[in-house]
Amino acid sequence: MPAHSFIATAVDLFSASPIDLPGAELDLRPHWLDATTATAWFTELARDTPWEQPQLFIHGRHLAVPRLLAWYGDPEARYRYSGLEHQPLPWTPLLAEIRTRAQDACGRPFNAVLLNYYRDGNDSMGWHSDDEPELGRDPLIASLNLGGTRRFDLRRKGTTRIGHSLELGDGSLLVMGGQTQHHWQHQVAKTRKPVAPRINLTFRLIRGRA
Repeated sequence: MPAHSFIATAVDLFSASPIDLPGAELDLRPHWLDATTATAWFTELARDTPWEQPQLFIHGRHLAVPRLLAWYGDPEARYRYSGLEHQPLPWTPLLAEIRTRAQDACGRPFNAVLLNYYRDGNDSMGWHSDDEPELGRDPLIASLNLGGTRRFDLRRKGTTRIGHSLELGDGSLLVMGGQTQHHWQHQVAKTRKPVAPRINLTFRLIRGRA
């Protein structure tokens, strides 16, 4: 597909159902995937993914990441964040299919995907922005949610107050683009509410090493 096709489709994407936050470009498609397909994908990924739970060294202590994860992509799509360097696993047939559908929806190429498995409400993702140098200046992140619904919080950088929250349910697709990562952070907080297991896939384009 020629480059100009990606640009044109991206404009259409954000004009469909944008979320109005200053300095952000967000598009949420709550029913992007039908329930039958979402359940089948969740079941296969939960069963067949070689999940890992790496440890981080924080304030003199080794702490396990509070979720399971896996990194897939093209051979050159090495990625560093939170002090960890991820070497990509090769695409499986299922993940290659999901990538194609995500690229068609966003009108952008992706060469890697991060899978996070939230087993229950104790699993979480802390405040961060997807602003690593490998992602380029204005990265576009496509986030597919399978399984249980979890709250997705956003806050302006430099603040501590949650500025906006979204409920990301089974089969929903959230796309973050433009300068979102420059101005906003996001998290999936722990919760005491009973929640079903959730797998989140975030597709991205790794542009090169820092």
